[in-house]
Amino acid sequence: MNKHILITGGASGIGLGIAEALADSDTLITVTDLNQEAALEAAKKLSSKGYHALGVALNVTDEAAIIQLLSELPAPVDVLINNAGIQHVAALEEFPQNQWRLLVDVMLTGTALMTKAVLPSMRERNFGRVINIGSIHSLVASRFKSAYVAAKHGLVGFSKVMALETADHDITINTICPAYVKTPLVEKQIADQAKNHGISEQQVIEQIMLAPMPKKSFIDIAEITHTVRFLMAKEACNITGQTLALDGGWTAQ
Repeated sequence: MNKHILITGGASGIGLGIAEALADSDTLITVTDLNQEAALEAAKKLSSKGYHALGVALNVTDEAAIIQLLSELPAPVDVLINNAGIQHVAALEEFPQNQWRLLVDVMLTGTALMTKAVLPSMRERNFGRVINIGSIHSLVASRFKSAYVAAKHGLVGFSKVMALETADHDITINTICPAYVKTPLVEKQIADQAKNHGISEQQVIEQIMLAPMPKKSFIDIAEITHTVRFLMAKEACNITGQTLALDGGWTAQ
């Protein structure tokens, strides 16, 4: 195997899509998820197709657990894809403090802890790719998503700092920022917003989610995986600290 790719939150949605797209005979895919059963099922799905895959439970907010996991893996991580994410929607005055803290811990602090843990081996081998799965909300804001927007904006700044700190090696760190992707997380948001606003789910899609997007379409997971593959390439060695918006022109306005 020539590459070892570790994907956090890789048991469903974007993470699983990336795992399926990047799996090949020369690659070991490690899928982590808070839900061990889901992680194992994702790895089993990849293995059934003849690919090398591991599924492990991991809480990305637990630094000791991260260090322990990396010590037990069969090979050092070449590509880290920080994808783990959660959502909670509420006005700030009604936002439970424990939920606010959890969102930031998972999506920002967890990303920092994972990156910190893989960097020594990447430096030792003079190669590494860290790819953060951000969001359109890394670049713009929406009401009632203060924790999510704060965490996703933080990824952009974090990536820039790490690009400076790793510039002396063939290590890059970038953030991919897609507009809405029809994942289970977004499907739940559609249903919740339809209920909260008293409108149909189709109206949520047209009047809220896709309204600011000139192309008026959801981002396909294949678009994200193509961008990940590009950033992994040797020829992308000088693309670092960058924010790649897959947003159908949203931020062009």
